[in-house]
Amino acid sequence: MIPDITKLAEIAERLADAAGRATLPWFRAAQLGLENKLEEADAVGTTFDPVTAADRAAEAAMRAVLAAERPDDAILGEEEGSTPGTTGLTWVLDPIDGTRAFLCGGPTWGVLIGLDDGTGLRLGVVDQPWTTDRWIGIPGNSPDGSSGDAPGCGAWHRARGGAARPIRTRRCAALGQAVMMTTDPRLFTAAERPAFDAIEGRVRLSRYGYDCSAYALLAMGQIDVVIESGLHAYDVGAVIPLVQAAGGVATDWKGGDARRGGRILAAGDPARHAELLEVLSEVP
Repeated sequence: MIPDITKLAEIAERLADAAGRATLPWFRAAQLGLENKLEEADAVGTTFDPVTAADRAAEAAMRAVLAAERPDDAILGEEEGSTPGTTGLTWVLDPIDGTRAFLCGGPTWGVLIGLDDGTGLRLGVVDQPWTTDRWIGIPGNSPDGSSGDAPGCGAWHRARGGAARPIRTRRCAALGQAVMMTTDPRLFTAAERPAFDAIEGRVRLSRYGYDCSAYALLAMGQIDVVIESGLHAYDVGAVIPLVQAAGGVATDWKGGDARRGGRILAAGDPARHAELLEVLSEVP
């Protein structure tokens, strides 16, 4: 456990507050300062990767807080890249995860704030400024990252000024009872898609387009599985510790450390996670 985790969590919440203030004036606005970051199609044929003035304003606001309160920590942000530090701690920032949803006026986007101590992700905040939903996760020291009974650890949800309430993932007796989410099945490569399709054919229900909100719903025990691919470190820096702190498991498709991004499998029930790894780990 890194020292002063409670104080660091308070700073993470101040980052979320700053990002929310910077972001909300742009949400559902007529002009968004929109640009396309892709100059050519990516590995799955995507030709549109949007960034808005809100993305840039939110990251700048978070970096300003860190410059004042944690100037010696490193930062990895989606829009401004890496800033070195000397403390061994790295703040992992995604100012708007789900920019496509943001463009459409949908509320499934969120601000992501993670903290990496060099050995793992120790803190995650997922914040939705429009709905005022905020999720906070502080994993413990157990091998799977779950919070257990470690002091100061766990996962919480708070909304509209209310008190924070503890949240936990739910157990799922069989894959046929599971609810699964992914952002968009078209984002899987040709090699990955058959495995996803096979799993989708076995679950009770699948839903698309929830971005970071899918992991938050998983942590709350509302759904059971999230499967994604092609992610970056800033896409997962907040959601992995949130899922782990709530009692779930989040790894890559081989069962390894996923904090650098790539292929992600998150499940609320460790048994279902192990079952799904048998399918996904075979993907080359």
